[in-house]
Amino acid sequence: MNWKKVLAAMIAVPLLMSVDVGAVGMPASELMRLDEAPKGEVVHPMQTLTSENSGLNPGYSVTPIQNTRPVAPDDALPNVTATAAIVIEASTGHVLYERNADAHMFPASTTKMMTLITALEHGGLDELVTVGAGAYNAEGSTLWLDVGEKIPLGELLYGMMLISGNDGAIAIAEHCGGNVPDFAAHMTKRAHELGAVNTNFTNANGLPDPNHYTTARDLAIMAKHGFSLPHFEEICATKEISFGWIHDDTKLLRNENQMLWLYRGANGIKTGYTDAAGRCLITSAKQNGVQLIAVVLDSLYIWNDSIFLLDYGFGRVSSQTLIEPGQVVKTLPITKGRRKSMQVKTAGEIIMPVFEGNDNAYEIVYDLPDELTAPIKSGEAIGKIRVVLPDGREAASVDVVTTADVEQKSFFRLILDKIKNFFS
Repeated sequence: MNWKKVLAAMIAVPLLMSVDVGAVGMPASELMRLDEAPKGEVVHPMQTLTSENSGLNPGYSVTPIQNTRPVAPDDALPNVTATAAIVIEASTGHVLYERNADAHMFPASTTKMMTLITALEHGGLDELVTVGAGAYNAEGSTLWLDVGEKIPLGELLYGMMLISGNDGAIAIAEHCGGNVPDFAAHMTKRAHELGAVNTNFTNANGLPDPNHYTTARDLAIMAKHGFSLPHFEEICATKEISFGWIHDDTKLLRNENQMLWLYRGANGIKTGYTDAAGRCLITSAKQNGVQLIAVVLDSLYIWNDSIFLLDYGFGRVSSQTLIEPGQVVKTLPITKGRRKSMQVKTAGEIIMPVFEGNDNAYEIVYDLPDELTAPIKSGEAIGKIRVVLPDGREAASVDVVTTADVEQKSFFRLILDKIKNFFS
């Protein structure tokens, strides 16, 4: 019997019983109660945040706590308590607010976001992960995995992200990378490729290590990339999910990220806490087609800080629809078909942000063929429309598809056409 896990479970019971979850349906967090942060002396009472004056969902309210830490005189958000913070728009990477965004910080369990990204790029979510002794003996938050258990990689990713299972992160690292150090080295290499060059990972779960560090900006860069991957948002935005292998009578995983309940459009991403790192949160929300990512590191009050950041960000960006869904793009000629031409249309929409005080210049690039060749199936992707930023980066794209089935001409008809073309 693993007495460490038994003892941890016994200790956790009274702690969980004392947690104030804040609102019906909101999960108890691994990090803190909503009233846990130091109060300090409130010189100017702060306005309670509600859905009327904030992005909070209806039915929720939060009374902000006065920041007791010093901030720069020109800081636009003096009541944010985090040592380091940033909020960006995801499609462009445009920074809307930052504080000490390039300072080296300990990320705690926000590390698991890059573990998720690395595993998703590894592929094979149906692959069975065999739990080893390293995962079984993991310290900190746990999924209570047993040696020899075989769990689909995709399901284990939910366990790691929703309840911050350190054992799940180790099992994933060993499955995808052979061992934790090699997997962490690959995480670091991939982060640098994405532009997160001030990051170094030594493990997959974020437990303290002097050489395991990142920055608020780097975490935002990694999160931005994450939203381009299949299943990333789906996993990060899940409030609760059930699997048969869960070692609990409910068979339920419940997300510890309270922002999923608190904030309108919230769709991720990951909490974190260690004594060395303090309270950390990468959070994200999408409103009116605009996706924001906010990061707070070493925060006294992660929920308030994240609400302030997202409110500030959404107050400084609006959206414009550049491409409508089903928009007719062009009429293309058809060769070898029973009809001569066809309209092609967009398979979706492209919504881009408009920033306050910015020229918001976007180039729309049409990658389309000069003609179509039969046979053709309706709904077949034949090209793309891309939105390109002034620096050449692609910010968004949408497929262009056919609108009808077109049969190929018969062999006899093709021969007659060739003869007619020869004499014309």
